[in-house]
Amino acid sequence: MGEPSRDNRRRYDNRGRAEKAAQTRERIIAAGSELVHAFESWNWRDLTFKTVAERAGVGERTVYRHFPTERHLHDAVMQRLESEAGVSYEEVDLANLGEVTARVFASLQRFAVRGSVDTPRDPTFVGVDARRREALLRAVTASAPNWTEDQRRVTAGLLDVLWNLPTYERLVGEWGLEGPMATEAVDWLMGKVIRAVHQDQPPPG
Repeated sequence: MGEPSRDNRRRYDNRGRAEKAAQTRERIIAAGSELVHAFESWNWRDLTFKTVAERAGVGERTVYRHFPTERHLHDAVMQRLESEAGVSYEEVDLANLGEVTARVFASLQRFAVRGSVDTPRDPTFVGVDARRREALLRAVTASAPNWTEDQRRVTAGLLDVLWNLPTYERLVGEWGLEGPMATEAVDWLMGKVIRAVHQDQPPPG
């Protein structure tokens, strides 16, 4: 029986390298997620190539090969956290907003973070914040196409204030509510805003 051709060996080697690279990338992202879960605040300045490399058991140059900048690394870790929480901003509408918000808040209970914090200015968080606002405005516009732009923005803004980590953290940290109760309270109030949309009762604007 003849030996494998050079082309076949090359394809096999390339496939093996690709699989190994994917496994290494997965290990790096998992390490970043583990670190974030242990942070005492939402400030990600300690999520660096060095700390992630140490947790993943690889060299910093290996992390750099997979993620050219720390922003790329942070974005990949954030995507993992969103995936863990079952969050997809592209699928948000007023019908599932309460469910999505509950998943976001439920994911907070798996973190070490407890106290209320300012919204981080890390570019990754800024990007997530922008995607959330776009999703809310898109959902309100789809349900209230005849409202003015200001009315839609006010409504989306109100929902954004409710569906925001500091809102949940303040209810838990300052008011002493249990996580599920805080989530139900936010969902209750968002439901009133959503009901106003469905009943064509626009806010001032």
